[in-house]
Amino acid sequence: MSHKIAPSELILNPDGSLYHLHLKPGQIAEDILLVGDPDRVDIIADLFETIEFRIQNREFITVTGLYNGKRVSAISTGIGTDNIDIVINELDALVNINLETREIYAQKTILNFVRIGTSGSLQADIPSSAYLVALRAIGFDGLMNFYARREEITDLDFEKAFKADTKWNTLLPSPYVVNCNLELYSRIIDYEFTSGITISAPGFYGPQGRELRLKVLDPDLNRKIELFRFNGERITNYEMECSAIYGLSQLLGHRAITVCIVLNNRVSTEVNIDYKHIMKNLICKILDQLTQKNGK
Repeated sequence: MSHKIAPSELILNPDGSLYHLHLKPGQIAEDILLVGDPDRVDIIADLFETIEFRIQNREFITVTGLYNGKRVSAISTGIGTDNIDIVINELDALVNINLETREIYAQKTILNFVRIGTSGSLQADIPSSAYLVALRAIGFDGLMNFYARREEITDLDFEKAFKADTKWNTLLPSPYVVNCNLELYSRIIDYEFTSGITISAPGFYGPQGRELRLKVLDPDLNRKIELFRFNGERITNYEMECSAIYGLSQLLGHRAITVCIVLNNRVSTEVNIDYKHIMKNLICKILDQLTQKNGK
């Protein structure tokens, strides 16, 4: 007999839609752009040839439409890996769980997630306005440590080396390291992108080493991160969602990649907040790559 997921575990609205996203089966494409900023969904939607569906609940806005004749969805996640935990799990439920019977489908649907966001560089030679793709993500948030089989999809040797090199304080969540999907990477990335390792922080200020009126636990951490190397790889930037997207996607069998525009350089202290036109160019580029190389 199939296991049925309890109503308290998979919460649905009275109309049968998912509790947070307010989505029903059939309303999303298999290629999904994830953005933190809800306003960015409208930028993407304006590029669609036709719009099939739009709905909003809280910070979660979903638009599904056609681009280059291919079906694509854009969803705003809000900020942080806690929101990503909601979004990825509910999107997976939408395609891999029968919401009426609450049973998991035997045959799974694979979704492609492309996060388009902003970040801060941790290396002096990566300037503002650069397109930075995360080959790996380091989660400072601790989210994946709550899930079984986490060690099967993470780089334990990297984690051990990183904690030893930085003298990681045990009061902090244990970091985890997870890779992007290389198949999706090959569909999207070209010579205009810089590849690196992204840290996903559970906050914008203290967790990224910023001090206003509050002091941070380890004031030297960013410098140690800047100098850290593992098998010739270096850590390139901070952002706030990538690690959870990669980790949950791998455990659930989906594909994921993150591309960010660098808005500030933490080494040179350079800042560029006038990036709207650069963001639109990046969105167009990713949509072109995603749809033209999609064999569906």
